[in-house]
Amino acid sequence: MKRGGIRISMQVLLMMVFAAMLATGCAKKPAATTAAGAGADQAGTQQTAQGVEEMGAGETGIGESTIGEGSAMSMPQAVPSLERIYFNFDRYDLSAEAQAILVNNAEYLKANPAEKVRIEGYCDERGSDEYNLALGERRARTAQKYLETLGVATDRLSVISYGEEMPLDPAQNEAAYAKNRRAEFKIAQ
Repeated sequence: MKRGGIRISMQVLLMMVFAAMLATGCAKKPAATTAAGAGADQAGTQQTAQGVEEMGAGETGIGESTIGEGSAMSMPQAVPSLERIYFNFDRYDLSAEAQAILVNNAEYLKANPAEKVRIEGYCDERGSDEYNLALGERRARTAQKYLETLGVATDRLSVISYGEEMPLDPAQNEAAYAKNRRAEFKIAQ
């Protein structure tokens, strides 16, 4: 058991070092994706998808609403200090970039102990509704468990899956699909 605790501590330390290197080494902001990118050639699509999957997509501003118009429910608000994470196709394991983002999210949550967070899991439109709901939940739960290993109390975290229902990008191409495979973190009220 002692050896497992050391291993987890080393992993957390390495992730924190990686996150610090990312924060100091990435001063350039990525270009925003527009509808014009929908007709990009395959090389551009692969580059965009690679950026989303390996470099965190540059989607740091999560202030845009993902709630459909006319929603009668009071939904949690997006918080700029909490970043979304992205997943590879048909996967729910965390990339190194996602782990680094979760380290930052955990630090924010530790600094704001009164806040509770809802982790929302999403998928691209490929797959059945039932499959995507289950995959979205696995993605949200994976993020939840990782935050718990970083010291965030379990009772501060909840999960929900929206499956393919609220895409960030409604286009039907690889770049859009890569944006839609995500987990978002919203302050619950």
